[in-house]
Amino acid sequence: MSYAQPGFETKICPPEQLAARAAQLTRPLVFTNGCFDILHRGHVTYLAQAAALGATMVVALNTDASVKRQGKGDDRPVNVLEDRLAVMASLGCVSLVTWFDEDTPLQRILECRPEILVKGGDWPVDRIVGCQEVRGWGGSVHSIPFIHQKSTTALLEKIRRL
Repeated sequence: MSYAQPGFETKICPPEQLAARAAQLTRPLVFTNGCFDILHRGHVTYLAQAAALGATMVVALNTDASVKRQGKGDDRPVNVLEDRLAVMASLGCVSLVTWFDEDTPLQRILECRPEILVKGGDWPVDRIVGCQEVRGWGGSVHSIPFIHQKSTTALLEKIRRL
């Protein structure tokens, strides 16, 4: 017996296809980005809140090399990009998931031209990459406060203590 590939895999979008695929999404389009290494309650709450601001949402993930350059630790990311993309794509609130190897997601933001740009509450709005560009074309930028004080770093520290 053979089994079908999960439908969520179709949400994984190579960067070179992002502009065309994002153009087909219902607007307003929300954009957010991050490592999302080990998905936890803080992440999924934030992602659901971000998605609720628009009709569809694109999430851009840092590549493994990009994560390493952030200085999160030699053992990060724990999950490779391919796995992080699949987990993110499986979430119902995510319309497309792509990636970026640069230090910032600015190129992906320019390619999909979201009406709504979102980051977590640890980012002041004026420091969110793409803020000027999104506001420049009439969009809005949001920093969503954390409801659940969770972090992948803290979770990994807890696991290491076991």
